[in-house]
Amino acid sequence: MPVMQVTIDITRQQVEKIFGLDQYWCQCVAWSTTGTQKSQKAYIRIAYLRKNFEEEPQGKEVALDQEVLLRCHPPEGVPQAEVEWQRNEDILNPEMDPNFFITADHNLIIRKARMADTGNYTCVAKNIVARRKSTSAAVIVYVNGGWSTWTTWSSCSAVCGRGWQKRSRSCTNPTPLNGGSSCDGQNVQKSVCVATCPVDGGWSEWSKWSACGADCSMWRSRECTQPSPGTGGKDCQGLDLQSLNCTSEQCPQTFQGFLSAHHRRQRQCEVAAVSGAEDVALYVGVVAVALCLTLLLIIVVLVYRRKKEGLDADVADSSILTTGFQPMGIKPSKPENSHLLTIQPDLTTTTTSYQGTLRSRHDTTGKFAMTNGTLLDALPNGSHTLHNGKLNSDPSEFVSRLSTQSYFKTLPRDVANASYGTFNFLGGRLTIPNTGISLLIPPEAIPRGKIYEIYLTVQRREDLRLPLAGCQTLLGPVVSCGPPGVVLSRSVILSMDHCSDGCLDNWALRLKKQNYEGVWEDVLLMGEELVSEPYYCQLEAETCRLFSEQLGTFALVGESLHMGAAKRLRLVLFSDAYCSTLEYNIRVYCMDDTEEVFKEVMQMERQLGGRLIDEPHILLFKDSYHNLRLSIHDMPQAHWRSKLLAGYQEIPFYHIWNGSQRYLHCTFTLERLSLSTCELTCQLCVWQVEGEGQSFSLDFNIAKDTRAIDAEFMLMDSNATALAGPSAFQIPYLIRQKICSSLDAPCPNGADWRMLAQRLKLERHMSFFASKSSPTSVILDLWEAQHFHSGNINQLAAVMADIGKQEAMIFLVSDGEC
Repeated sequence: MPVMQVTIDITRQQVEKIFGLDQYWCQCVAWSTTGTQKSQKAYIRIAYLRKNFEEEPQGKEVALDQEVLLRCHPPEGVPQAEVEWQRNEDILNPEMDPNFFITADHNLIIRKARMADTGNYTCVAKNIVARRKSTSAAVIVYVNGGWSTWTTWSSCSAVCGRGWQKRSRSCTNPTPLNGGSSCDGQNVQKSVCVATCPVDGGWSEWSKWSACGADCSMWRSRECTQPSPGTGGKDCQGLDLQSLNCTSEQCPQTFQGFLSAHHRRQRQCEVAAVSGAEDVALYVGVVAVALCLTLLLIIVVLVYRRKKEGLDADVADSSILTTGFQPMGIKPSKPENSHLLTIQPDLTTTTTSYQGTLRSRHDTTGKFAMTNGTLLDALPNGSHTLHNGKLNSDPSEFVSRLSTQSYFKTLPRDVANASYGTFNFLGGRLTIPNTGISLLIPPEAIPRGKIYEIYLTVQRREDLRLPLAGCQTLLGPVVSCGPPGVVLSRSVILSMDHCSDGCLDNWALRLKKQNYEGVWEDVLLMGEELVSEPYYCQLEAETCRLFSEQLGTFALVGESLHMGAAKRLRLVLFSDAYCSTLEYNIRVYCMDDTEEVFKEVMQMERQLGGRLIDEPHILLFKDSYHNLRLSIHDMPQAHWRSKLLAGYQEIPFYHIWNGSQRYLHCTFTLERLSLSTCELTCQLCVWQVEGEGQSFSLDFNIAKDTRAIDAEFMLMDSNATALAGPSAFQIPYLIRQKICSSLDAPCPNGADWRMLAQRLKLERHMSFFASKSSPTSVILDLWEAQHFHSGNINQLAAVMADIGKQEAMIFLVSDGEC
């Protein structure tokens, strides 16, 4: 039978026209005279795969070891699409890595996220028609930081008295990765420690002589118990037992009976020989003492004549050393001190004045021969004149001469913010009025025979490139004193304001100094000072006092240890003194709480014609990275409206925290609806986002000039900017020397310089005082720096009386009569 092959071409359009879009089938039918034969049905389906996924995976940030679920719902298709997952274009095989699991509905599960699982994940769907890829989902596995264990506490920073010790930890257990959170808390802890001061041993009184013994000698003893040496203190020096031969009459009779006449004669000869030797030693000692006294008298006469030659002939007496003495009315509480009140000082000595030159009559070139720096040129006329201790000269002449020196060309020429003077070994003081900045030059700080021209000035912060990194901030003015090359015999004290919250636990405070090349260097970390270094700082509530053996340019920089650290801001409000238009401006300054910044803002506002409209307020600005917001509320809408588009203004956090921008302020422009409206009442709020705030209630008349308020907060300092010699100090020079000699020597019961420091609440600095040759002198320097304007010398005298140093009190009163 012949074989037949039949074909037919059928298009999709023909099928869909007859059968529609539903599934259909085809069948082949063959027939002949013998019958009909049908083939099996062939079902036809149209295959496709749509483009868009019904659900695509989404990126996630997950912690280490956390389970991750990435969803994927592939596009609709015929036949149904198969799904596979890729990471960074590499196919994931759950059979090879059991950490991955693909569910029946095509989702990917990462059982425990590992750092290696960080990547871009893609869901891939495919069938016989096409292959579709989803958008990539970024999975980031991060690690939150964890603290390491604390280190052991460091040794106490103080050798004697109150000090600090610290310990630290690091955020490395584990280290934050891929945006993980840093450790919460502080990485440094400080704790107060008290180091027991070494106590040197002291001898007790000698015991009474013993009875004469059989060997014709007697003895006495003493013990090292007043006080006993402790904490590494020195033992007593000297003998603890003394013996002495008795006279023949005191020797026991039993011993005399055993002596023969020969022995008695021999004994008498020996006694005579010993007595003769003692007489010779006595005569030699008397002659030696006489020679020493004669030599000392010659030296005193020579020194006196040399001083007389160095001073002008019109110095009538020694009142140059006691000119600064002030009368005291000491009222001791103890009855035994009542005799001190019977001696009255002679008040006429306070009117004595010295008029003449402090410059020596020797060759002036020899006065300035130094190896480590260059001094200023000599004065034109060779002298500066002192009247009652106040130094007079032409400010512009001094500044112009100063600017010619190569090192000082960068110094500001603003005479109002500078002070200068000429000083010798008697010392003195420089003050920049209304800035809180002063330089105390103690007696003997300048070597005898030297005369220095010294200046003190404030540097503009915007003119300096002070490097500040991270959480560091400038906490006070940048102050220059110099010339930097002068040789000092002891530390001067530089006082300047600071604006930190005063809590050392919140800060790492550093003193920076600018070297000759203009580079800033860290010279001191407060709390970890070494007494051997040339710098030491005392931080008070609002003032930093720097003990320095070198002059130069200094700045106090703080680095916050945690977000609890805060700076003090002074918020000051100004407005236009007169208003003749509908617009009215209120300026709110947010400045560091230091006097020198406040002074400059006051001077600038006076030039602008502004007026102070409320008392300054203090705001603690924390290291929280939050901005400062300012807004005005509760204005009478019937008379006033604000022209600001936003409800508040903001000052960025870093503009304030950096401290290099001095005049940060916001201006609120208000508009009154009528020129007849003069009364303004409103509420001004200043706050740090999620932090503390201050509120000003304003109620004043804009038509009235209230510039009298300015004078209340800008009282000009009437004191001289430069004081040389005794008038710069409250304690007279001779009295000071006697107090030092009385308190420097250790006293067994502690009635020495240590008790003076405790009474003046300076015990934290015991180690620093103890490192000096005269601890009392340094304590008195600090007292002078603290109490120049407000000090009461009677209180100091009362402290001396409380210590029990009656001889020092007698010096204090009797010398006032000289």
